[in-house]
Parts: sequence; C-alpha cells; structure tokens
Amino acid sequence: MTLIHPSAIVDKGAELGSGVRIGPFCHVTADVVLGDDVELIGHVTILDGTRLGAGSQVYPNAVLGGAPQNFKHKGGRTTLEIGSGNIIREGVTMHCGTDTSRGKTTIGNNCLFMVQTHVAHDCDIGDNVTMANNSVLGGHVEVGNGAIVSGAAAVHQFVRIGHHAFIGGCAAVAGDVIPFGMAQGDRARLRGLNVVGMKRSGMARAQIFAIRKAYKMLFDPQRPLAENIPIVREAFSEAPEVMDIVNFLAAREHRLFTVPKRGSSGINGDDGVDE
Repeated sequence: MTLIHPSAIVDKGAELGSGVRIGPFCHVTADVVLGDDVELIGHVTILDGTRLGAGSQVYPNAVLGGAPQNFKHKGGRTTLEIGSGNIIREGVTMHCGTDTSRGKTTIGNNCLFMVQTHVAHDCDIGDNVTMANNSVLGGHVEVGNGAIVSGAAAVHQFVRIGHHAFIGGCAAVAGDVIPFGMAQGDRARLRGLNVVGMKRSGMARAQIFAIRKAYKMLFDPQRPLAENIPIVREAFSEAPEVMDIVNFLAAREHRLFTVPKRGSSGINGDDGVDE
C-alpha cells in the first residue's frame, strides 16, 4: 500500500511504486519515478527528472533533482538516476546532468549520503559509496565502488576517485585518486593505501601484499611515474587488482593525479598489514 501524508504534494504524472511512503510536507513533481518501498520521511523535495530506486530512504530537507548549477546548461531535460537501497540523510542535494554534456547524474546502489552532502551535475557514482557529512563533489566527478569520502572533503570537477579509495576529512582533492588509494590534506596527497577497505571487501592477504609492493614501485621517487607504470605492468600482469591501478593511471589523457609528496613513496612502514 502506498501511503501519502495529507500535507504532502504529489503532482499529477509522478509514478509511485508499491509500498511508497511519503511523509508530511514533501513535494514530488510530475516527472519523477519512485521505486517500490521508497520512503520520504518528511520535508523532502523530489524535482523533475529524478528516478529513485527501490528501498531508498530520504530524510528531511533533502532536495533531489532540478537544474544543474552550470552556465553551459541550455534548459533541456536531463535526469538524476539513483539506484536502489540508498540512504540519503538530512539536507543532501543532488542535481541533474547538463544538456550540453553527459545529460544525467547517476548513482549506484546501497550508498550512504550523510548530512549536507552534495552531488553536482553529471557525476557518476558507483555502488556502496559513502559520503560523510558536508562532503561535496564538483561536476563530472566519477567515484568507484566502495569508495569513502570523509567529512568536509571537497572533490574538484572532472576528478576520478578509484574504487575502494579513501578520501580523508577536509581533503581538497584536485587530481584523480587511484583505486585503493588513501588521499589526505589540502591539497590532497596520497598517504598510502586503504588497507582497511581492502580487508573489508574480502581481499586476500596475498592480494594486499601485491598491491602494496606495486604501489611502492609505481611511486618510487627515483623515476617518474610514466616510467614506473610499464615496469609495474610487466611485473604484475597476472594480478588483476594491481592492473586496475595501472590501467587507471594509464588512461592519462593529460589528467592530473593525486600523488605522494615529492621525494617520497607516500607509504609508511606500517600500513596495517602484517608481513
């Protein structure tokens, strides 16, 4: 049974799945689709172009959809496509894509968006991503599966965050962060590997050791990164988890990368893995 509070406004044309619950003072506009068992707790605004997947829960004062904050947008119809099982906490904002670019903002499944987080236009976010309080993504940012963006971190537009990467609190991220990487500081630098995240994902100890060794080789300060990449590719060709990192870096296209501090490999002697 779909339940709509008497104070809520659901415009004609909105599509509601079975078991949807819309709390007091919510507004759902016409060009919106809510999947089965979606819950809008109260004071939630869902604007045109939004598709919200089954089992998602949205807390008060969140605003999903609406035009992108992009001067290049010409006013055409674009979308915000959110997967299933997401938790979207108080005051979160997410915008649709830009009609002169990707045309959509996409979010995967089972993500957690904590209080006052912001996802800008044309972002592409994977599954099981966590964004902590007050963290923000600029336009066109890509975030891989299982990544964590800590509180008050800011990610610059067009940056890629690799899968299972960890962004530290208050970090200002201006360059791509490799899969499994841990970036901290202003401006953010690589400070090692997200070993905790790798363990939580079920990665075997041997795989973690391989990534750790490859990381040291990639960011060996004795040679430029461009020279280290083919060396690591050859040495770890049979290690798919390492190749994820290598391929991420190889797709350079004149991109800016988040790297360790100059003259350092960026990894300390104790990153939580027993030798």
